[in-house]
Amino acid sequence: MRMNTLSRSKQTNSTSTSSRINTYLILIVLVVLALSIVALFVAAQVLLTGDTITAGLFAGIGLIAMAMCVFLLFQSRKQTAEVKLDIPKVMTIIECQNKGCANKTTREFQRGDYVFKDLDVACGKCGGKQMITGIYKEVKEKEKTYAV
Repeated sequence: MRMNTLSRSKQTNSTSTSSRINTYLILIVLVVLALSIVALFVAAQVLLTGDTITAGLFAGIGLIAMAMCVFLLFQSRKQTAEVKLDIPKVMTIIECQNKGCANKTTREFQRGDYVFKDLDVACGKCGGKQMITGIYKEVKEKEKTYAV
């Protein structure tokens, strides 16, 4: 149960951190979007006065800023969809205490397991007592990518 609580708290912390970053990103994108709209309105006003070069510059700045905002929103949405947590399994190794028996089994970790704990379950091979001799977590190796 303690492992489940720890893993849940880690998920909550990482989720709140990523949502905090997304909130700041959205705030920045909205400010830049508002400034790009202002630049487009200024371009329209300057165009009415007859200065086409300045109006073109303001329109270009406004359109580029708007395109960047849309790109950042789509990219941040794609990245948050790809983020997922993979919680590794915790396994328990159980060995028979009889010296003549070499029975060794592995099962998923259960609450209350600890190393050198005597188990009430008899050995499947010889019927002797069993003991927990190890606890470990399975770690999956990340796929290696090679540059072409």
